[in-house]
Amino acid sequence: MNIKTINHFLALFLSISLSSQAQVFNDSISAGNNFNKAAFRLWLPKTNQPFQGVLVLMPGSNWDGRDECSESDWQTFAKNKNFAILACFFLDAQNETPAAEYYSKAANGSGQALLDALDRLAVQSAHLELKNAPLLLWGMSAGGQFNYEFACWKPERTLAFVVNKGGIYYTALASEKTRKVPGLFIVGERDLVFRNKIIEGIFAINRRFGAIWTFATQPGAEHIVGESKELALKYFNSVVELRLPKPETELKEPPHLNDLTNEKSLLGDPLLMKIEEGMIWKDKNYPTSWLPDEKFANEWLNFMNGANAEKKR
Repeated sequence: MNIKTINHFLALFLSISLSSQAQVFNDSISAGNNFNKAAFRLWLPKTNQPFQGVLVLMPGSNWDGRDECSESDWQTFAKNKNFAILACFFLDAQNETPAAEYYSKAANGSGQALLDALDRLAVQSAHLELKNAPLLLWGMSAGGQFNYEFACWKPERTLAFVVNKGGIYYTALASEKTRKVPGLFIVGERDLVFRNKIIEGIFAINRRFGAIWTFATQPGAEHIVGESKELALKYFNSVVELRLPKPETELKEPPHLNDLTNEKSLLGDPLLMKIEEGMIWKDKNYPTSWLPDEKFANEWLNFMNGANAEKKR
């Protein structure tokens, strides 16, 4: 039996082990203003403590992502951080431009549908703290589009978000509050040029005004998840530690998340390919990346070096 097979069985065993201690709850909505259907699955690891947040998994265009909550790496993260997982499925409302998913514009109804579902699932699971828990938003393609628009709509509820590929974004310059929410923007080196340029543009204009956001190019990647999930997990691990206040016994209202700054963090220079002190971010005349801590900074640098190596092939 080779190493790859052994690792597969270990991951499967871990998933079964975690799932055996977990609870699963479901909720759905028939239709809304900008979607034809919305369905959600809440996965809760076994714990005696109130949950400190919710990891929201948003799949690609019109994709049913509810089974993603069973993936062992997400479950391990949730267990370690005392987070719930909310895996989602949105089916778009009929529109004249099907490639421009209406449901990704969270402020038009889909975002509230998610929050309403979480409220009901909080009651169903007897974990009322989930009604006010901060959200970590992971997404691929249209899921990343939704995440960005949700952060623009409800920055106070967003702990951090990931924009991963995608192509149609409705908001260019985000509000000051949203620019204070950590965001990871990932493009695929071999994805469609228009997708990458749109994401680069949104990142650049907001970074110009101090957004604590990070940009990364996935080496050799087309329109796929690939290693972007691993990078996002490392990003979430760093950001959660910095953003969350001390654990509370009961969340009666959304917690006041810790503010993070450019000056007290690190800076990733994509041209020099080096890590620098965050306080010099205004001295650069091109977009740089905000990096939460040294550990993730090194991960970002390795990821970007992989992209540079791919370009030279």
